[in-house]
Formats: sequence, C-alpha cells, structure tokens
Amino acid sequence: MAVSPESLFSRHAPFTVLASSRLTLSLQIKYLLFDCDNTLVLSEDIAFDVCSGVVNEILEKKGIAARYSPEALISQFVGLNFRSIMTILQRQLGFRLDQDELRGFTKIEEDRVIANVEAKVKACPGSLEMLQKLHQQGKYKMAVVSSSSLRRINACLEATGQDKFFDTENIFSAADSLSLPSSKPNPSVYLHALQQLRASPEECLTTEDSKSGVLAAVNAGIPCLGYVGSTHTRGQKHEMSSHLMLTGCKGIMWDWIEYEKILAEIEAMG
Repeated sequence: MAVSPESLFSRHAPFTVLASSRLTLSLQIKYLLFDCDNTLVLSEDIAFDVCSGVVNEILEKKGIAARYSPEALISQFVGLNFRSIMTILQRQLGFRLDQDELRGFTKIEEDRVIANVEAKVKACPGSLEMLQKLHQQGKYKMAVVSSSSLRRINACLEATGQDKFFDTENIFSAADSLSLPSSKPNPSVYLHALQQLRASPEECLTTEDSKSGVLAAVNAGIPCLGYVGSTHTRGQKHEMSSHLMLTGCKGIMWDWIEYEKILAEIEAMG
C-alpha cells in the first residue's frame, strides 16, 4: 500500500486534511453535500441483510448454485444500489433477468429494506447534532446525494429525525432523480445535483464513506471528505481511510464531532 494508515493518522490527530492535485481547492464553500447510507444513517448492514436474502432467492430461481452472505455482498458492492448489484451479478454468474423481473425484484428489495429501516435504523453518532448546528447557522445549503431510491433515503432521514434539515428538492437519488437510473461510482447523480443546485463543483464539499461514492464525487470535480466512523473496527477504519485517500479524498473524518474543524481548515486553504 503506497500510503500507510500510520502516515495519515496519529493518536493525537484523528483526522487529516490534505491538498490533492486531483481536486481544485474551494475558494468559498456554499453547499454541503452528504451521502446517506453509513454517512448520515447506519443503514448498510440493515440493507445488505435484506439484499442477500433477495439475491439468494433470485439465484435459486435461476438455478445458480452460488449464495451470498450480507458480509460478502458488502465487501464487493458497498456503495452500489440493488439494481447495479444485480447487473454485475448477471454478468459474473451468467444468468439473465428481463426488465420486468429486475423491476419486480428491485421493488421487493426496496420494500423490505424500508420496512427494516423504519424499525431499526439509527443516525451515525454525532450526525444529528452536527446537522442541527449547521442548519441553525444557515451559512450553507445542504443536500443529500445517494445511490439509494428516494423512498429509502426519505425513510432513513425521517426515522432518524434528519429530514428537517434537507429541503425535499435537495435530495438526489441515482435510482430515481435521473432520466436513466444509475449508481455511484457513475458521477451522474452528482452532476445532476450540481445542475439543480446551480452550483459549481468548487463551491461544494461532499462526504462519502465508500470508494464508489468518492469516485463519483471526484469524477464530478467535487472535493470529498471520507467518513470512516461507520466502519466496524479500528483496524478496518485505518484500512478504509487509506483506500478513500488513495481514491481521491482530500481528508478523512473519524467522528462527526470533527466535521466543523475539518470544514474550517478546508475553507482556510482556499
């Protein structure tokens, strides 16, 4: 690994902010963008528990011997929506779903995930308090940019009380907001968000927890913070932080309490 976790972090510096030659530093940040799943809300484990069940139902129906645990799906597909996961699995395993089948199973997966989210989901620690503070300050326009469906995003935000911080028109879904459904790492949803917000990339800062999300942001020209607070163990956090920095993040946040300080440092670099 070209960049070790130890070179990025120390015991006394839980986050880092680095200038990146791949990104243009912001002169004035006006828009704060946020991924949803495992950035604002702890929903990925819930979603992939459901996703693995639906995936295995499909594979059994198609006569495919392979089966996937939630952990196996997360390791391979974190940051992708169900439609994109199934597109990849069809290619990898050599089976086919017609468009009606894909739409049907996508709806089944979405309904089951939303039911579980409404019952179980929690906000990422510290995110609710930070969003409240940013909202009260009124300095920035805030938006959610996610691969998930609008129904799932809204269910997550409503269940955690975060919906009051985002105007409905500032919630963007790669699955629903585009003329053709997409998923990160395709930057289309970020480009769409920029267009709708009438924002330039250098006026924005986004926060992502996955390589696919970071790639989408970077390929849209938007500076990105990597968030590793939802990763399970300290060792995994270090590993993920290295991956996200190498993918193009300009900084890493371990805890939401750090957000304001990182934001101020990035603004001062402009």
